[in-house]
Amino acid sequence: MQARPLPFVNARLAAALALAATLAGCIPIPTPFGGHPTPIAARDIDIVGDCRRTEEDGFREDAQLRVSTNTVQQLQWKLWVGRRGSCSFNLADFHQVRKTPQIELRANDGSACELMVWQDPRRVTLAHANCQAHCTPGIYEQAWPVMFEPGTGGCAQTR
Repeated sequence: MQARPLPFVNARLAAALALAATLAGCIPIPTPFGGHPTPIAARDIDIVGDCRRTEEDGFREDAQLRVSTNTVQQLQWKLWVGRRGSCSFNLADFHQVRKTPQIELRANDGSACELMVWQDPRRVTLAHANCQAHCTPGIYEQAWPVMFEPGTGGCAQTR
């Protein structure tokens, strides 16, 4: 069996398809039930969290977090992205700037690095943003948040 050449697509059709694809990126995608994403609900966060685990893919985390009435009292967090490198965060390097609707801490060095803590019904999440300087070069995009079970303070199930 012999392969057939693809049919010729004229320049006008190609331009129209490219324009349609570009415009499609400008159209907002509706969220379920026709609404907007819901904001983080303001909650009192009280947790003594200790999450230490190693995933099958080599991702490892060791995080201790103590929060009382939305004030961070202890934070020590190190995560490893396989054998490629790690990120490290300690409360001494940050100051708290917000308590609700989520807790926010900013780096003392004046960088844009922020740590955020929020709670939903299933977990308490500790996340970072703009904190590449706290990580081994080249791994920041794979450095995921750590999640705690609200009741026990242990590692939350992610599956």
